[in-house]
Amino acid sequence: MTLKDMLGRTGVISREEALKALDLHLTIAPLASEELSISLSLGRIVAEKITSPEDLPEFDRSTMDGFAVRSADTFGAAESRPALVTIVGDIAMGTMPDRVLSVGEAMKIATGGALPKGADAVVMLEQTQAVDAGQIEVVKPVAPLENVVQTGDDIKRGEVILNRGHRMRPQDMGALAGVGITRVRVFEKPKAAIINTGNEVVPADFAPAPGQVRDINSYNLEGLISQAGCIPVKKGIIPDEYGRLREALDAALRDCDLVLMTGGSSVGTMDLTARVINDLGRPGVLVHGVSIKPGKPIIMGVLNTLAKQVPVFGLPGHPAAVSICFEVFVKPVLERMTGEIPHPALAGVSPYRSVKAKLARSISSSPGREDHVRVTLEKMDDGLLARPVFGASGLISTLVNAAGTVVVPVNKIGIEVGEEVDVRLF
Repeated sequence: MTLKDMLGRTGVISREEALKALDLHLTIAPLASEELSISLSLGRIVAEKITSPEDLPEFDRSTMDGFAVRSADTFGAAESRPALVTIVGDIAMGTMPDRVLSVGEAMKIATGGALPKGADAVVMLEQTQAVDAGQIEVVKPVAPLENVVQTGDDIKRGEVILNRGHRMRPQDMGALAGVGITRVRVFEKPKAAIINTGNEVVPADFAPAPGQVRDINSYNLEGLISQAGCIPVKKGIIPDEYGRLREALDAALRDCDLVLMTGGSSVGTMDLTARVINDLGRPGVLVHGVSIKPGKPIIMGVLNTLAKQVPVFGLPGHPAAVSICFEVFVKPVLERMTGEIPHPALAGVSPYRSVKAKLARSISSSPGREDHVRVTLEKMDDGLLARPVFGASGLISTLVNAAGTVVVPVNKIGIEVGEEVDVRLF
C-alpha cells in the first residue's frame, strides 16, 4: 500500500511520519546569491566563507589610560620603592608614535592608543604618581603585554570570520566593518506564496456582508513568513472554483519557492486543494491528515516544475491551526531553503524558545493525537504559571491572548494541574 493510499480520507499519520515523508520527496534546489552592503545584511544567510584580509587591530593598542612603558623598567616597583621613569611625550589618538622608547622612558597614552616601539606594557594612571612635569613614579609593576591588545589579537589576517550558512548578527556586521569588509554575499530570500481560498472570505478593508469574513490568514502568514527570513507573496483571495484555484497555484509555482494555500483542506464539497495539487504534477499530495490538534486536515505535497521542486501546503482555514501548522511543518522547510546551517554544537537542541511553567489547570487530550494548547503566562512568587486559553481554533483572539503553546505528546491523555511544562513561546 502506498503512502497516499494510507493517507487518504480515512486515516492520518503522526507528525514525525509526515515530516519524514516530505523530507524523503523534497530536494532543495541550489540557492542563488546576491551581494549586499553589510548595513543591509542583518538576518541574512552568508553564501560563502569570509576570511579576514588584515589583522585586527593592525597595531598594538592600549586597553587603559596610563603610560606606555618597558615592563622591565617596573619590575620590583612598590609604594615603598617606586620605579622612576621619564615622560618623553604624549601619544595622540589616531597617530603612530614617532619614536622608540629607551630604558627608563614612558609616554602618556589613552585607551585605544598605539604603543610606541620599545614599549610592551601600559601602567594604569592610578598606579603612578607625578614627581614633576617630566617624571612619574610607578608604584606597581606590570607584566609584559599587561593592558595591551596585540596586533591580530582580535582577528588575524586569513582567519575565517564567518562560515557559509551563518545568519548575520549585529556583532558580525561590526566584525566585518573592523577589517574593512563593507559588502557581503548572501543567499537570496526564498519566496513563499500565500493563496487564500474561500467564497466567504473578503479583503480586510471590505465591510463583510452576512455570512462573509475578513481575510485574517494571509496577514498572519505574511508575518510568519517574514519572521522566518523569507519573502511573503500574497496571491489574493481565490474562490472555491477548480479553474481559478488551479490557475492561481500554477502561477505561484512559476515565481515562488513554496506555496501555502489556506482553506479547503478538510473533507467537504469545497475540498479542491488536494485535487488541484495532484492534477498539476507529481509526486503531488504526500500527506493528507496528521494526528495533531489544531491542524489535523493539513495537506503536504511536492510538485516538480521545470526548474525545481516546490513544496505545497494546504493549511486548514482556522487561524490557530494555520499558526501551529506553519510552526511545525512549514517553518522547518523554509529554514532549509534559506541556506542557514545551524551551529554544530546545537544539533539536537530544540529550535523553540521556551520557558518552564506550572500548569494552572489540567489539560485533557485524546490518545493518539499531539495537542498544541495555547497558554498565557502569569508571574508568581515561585515562578511562572501557564494558564490554558480555551476556545475554538477559528478564534484569532486565542492566539493574540496567548504567550505560546504547551504540547501534549501523542502518547499522553493529558497533563495534570501543577505539573511543570515547557511553554514554546510565540
